[in-house]
Amino acid sequence: MTKMQISIIIPTYNEAAVIHQLVSFLISASNNMLLEIIVSDGGSTDETITLATKAGARAITSPEKGRAAQMNYGASYATGQILYFVHADTFPPINFANDIVKAIENGYSFGRYRTKFDSSKKILLFNAWFTRFDLFICYGGDQTLFVDRQLFELIGGFNASMRIMEDYDIVIRAKSTGARYKIFSGAALISARKYETNSWLRV
Repeated sequence: MTKMQISIIIPTYNEAAVIHQLVSFLISASNNMLLEIIVSDGGSTDETITLATKAGARAITSPEKGRAAQMNYGASYATGQILYFVHADTFPPINFANDIVKAIENGYSFGRYRTKFDSSKKILLFNAWFTRFDLFICYGGDQTLFVDRQLFELIGGFNASMRIMEDYDIVIRAKSTGARYKIFSGAALISARKYETNSWLRV
């Protein structure tokens, strides 16, 4: 059997504060199952691209800014059988590579982790608890998303015309094909910064 390898795609815009640490972590935790990390940048004005490259990623600049468009552009450069989309402020569990490959081998074509915020605020703890369920409100990309390449290409990737909720949309379209959807028991560690900056209700 051909060894399955993962291509990680990270959409970025001015993520110099976290990108080096994230790329370094993903490489160290990959257990030799990682083929590449592609940082698809939306025109950062800080050191995001430089730091991502130094950490070991391939950094490219997307011709179109916007998370969906940037993820599609990154995926177009990816060569792995498994595409794994990770937001720059999210850290998956250290065993992510094993989890993903095992899920694919067991017949799941796409899936995600649960949520754990780096905050003890009750509203965020409540939010995170619900991500164990297969509910529409839990289809956000913060939990990371792995997708078998064939499925990704079948459904046409992310809808680049969507400025928000592109992650909810792709899960719904992938489900419509009958593909099996995996929710891991582990949780991705997600920064609460956007909730602290914009409020939970607005987000």
